[in-house]
Amino acid sequence: MNITVNSKSVETSASTLKELSEQLGWPEKGVAAAVSNKMIPRSEWADFTLTEGVNVLVIRASCGG
Repeated sequence: MNITVNSKSVETSASTLKELSEQLGWPEKGVAAAVSNKMIPRSEWADFTLTEGVNVLVIRASCGG
C-alpha cells in the first residue's frame, strides 16, 4: 500500500502503525505519531489499522535550547 510519512510517499506492507514503526526503524522511545492529523497513543499502535493513501506524521523528541 502507498501512504505518506512526513510528506514523503512510502510503499509499505505494514497493516498497523506498530508494524510501520518497526519497518521504518523508529526508536522505542521519543517518537509520537499522528495519522490524518490525529495523535495516536503508542498503546494503540498495534491495533491502529493503516489504509491506502493515509497521511502519517512522525514527531521525534530532541534536546536543545
